[in-house]
Amino acid sequence: MKNFTVKQIYQALRDNSLQENTLVKIEGWVRNNRDQKEFGFIDFHDGTFFKSIQIVYENSLDNFKNIQKIRVGSSVTITGKLILTPTAKQPFEINALTVTLNGDSSDDYPIQPKRHSREFLREQAYLRTRTNLFQAVFRVRSVSAFLIHEFFQNEGFVYVNTPIITSNDGEGAGQMFNVTTLDLNNLPKTETNEVDYKQDFFGKKVSLTVTGQLEAESYALSFKNVYTFGPTFRAENSNTVKHAAEFWMIEPEMSFCDMDKSMEIQEKLVKYIISNLLKKLPDELEFFNQFVEPGLLARLNNVLNSDFAKITHEEAISILLNSKNKFENRPEYGKDIFSEHEKFLTEVHFKKPVFITDWPKDIKAFYMRLNDDNKTVRAADLLVPGSGELIGGSQREERIDYLEKRIKELQMKTEGLEWYINLRKYGGCIHSGFGLGFERLIMYLTGVDNIRDVIPFARTPKNCEY
Repeated sequence: MKNFTVKQIYQALRDNSLQENTLVKIEGWVRNNRDQKEFGFIDFHDGTFFKSIQIVYENSLDNFKNIQKIRVGSSVTITGKLILTPTAKQPFEINALTVTLNGDSSDDYPIQPKRHSREFLREQAYLRTRTNLFQAVFRVRSVSAFLIHEFFQNEGFVYVNTPIITSNDGEGAGQMFNVTTLDLNNLPKTETNEVDYKQDFFGKKVSLTVTGQLEAESYALSFKNVYTFGPTFRAENSNTVKHAAEFWMIEPEMSFCDMDKSMEIQEKLVKYIISNLLKKLPDELEFFNQFVEPGLLARLNNVLNSDFAKITHEEAISILLNSKNKFENRPEYGKDIFSEHEKFLTEVHFKKPVFITDWPKDIKAFYMRLNDDNKTVRAADLLVPGSGELIGGSQREERIDYLEKRIKELQMKTEGLEWYINLRKYGGCIHSGFGLGFERLIMYLTGVDNIRDVIPFARTPKNCEY
């Protein structure tokens, strides 16, 4: 008798390589157990496939009464005979020969066979992956991560593991988590009564990284095309459905690459992920389309079949101001745009993804290349229907004098950034990069509207469980 996973059984039946009455052995968990007088049904799931399998057990089994008592959440090993049921809702079932209880589940098991709210399931984050929704979400997350690596590896990019602990503020916003080994109840002080970080582990003030971009740039100026894909942290006290204190970022950096080439790579990446996800996880995406966001598949296919639009920030503001739409926040030249503006541009005006380029320098980061008008920078945000901003990128400032001037304008400290500035002295070149928030991507691909539901254990203000 051969061991099978649920996925292997479904695949074998699709390939016609598994015959009726084949003896199988499977191991997994009970999602439901409906017992009757002479037989019963176990809804069986092993985590390898989105769909479950119905197990039929009869009173001819020696431990029939014990099987009837097996509770939801218990782990079991089942041997049985494969029975084809082509006219039923599920095209096959397993007629159990033996059902062995491996690990019992108590009566207070919280994931019962009924609909639970996402808020309730967040409180049971260590068990919520036993539900259909979170099985689908985290399989999409897993496959998407693989596809991202596959895309960049196929394109010849080098994968770089940038530091998680850093001494620089890559975004210049100051919203960073400090890392220290100092005794917080007895902090050493300098003569000016400041914290004496020279006595700390690293001999200086360090933090959790907000971006791996700066370090990735240094590698791009050696390897040409690189990417980093790892956790980043923001100490931003923002309790919204789109913000988390710990999240993952995909950050490619490309030498001899201007903003136009970067946008080509971004469009190619997004389409690569969507097209392959549709092939690899059709059941999960159909589930999202049916139960989470009706129209999801149409939205994703629209992205695949569209040439992304490109407009400047100034043109975007003009479109918004000239529209008949009444916005809660009035669009302004030189100012940022709001989610309602992103929604209008992508879903009403263009009806497809759009790049907004050439942003006002005053609302963008110090490292972005200044345009000839001295007012805007060579930056581009990718907006997509149903989500808004998905990717933010720019051509990096390769001119050392412009970079130093911009740092002074923003009153940033150059201490700790000398090496980054020096990259412009030692064989600098035109180079570009972008950042794609992994959780934002998963939200877009699944239709799940809260970042807490697409990351295994969310870290948000006042919340750091597990």
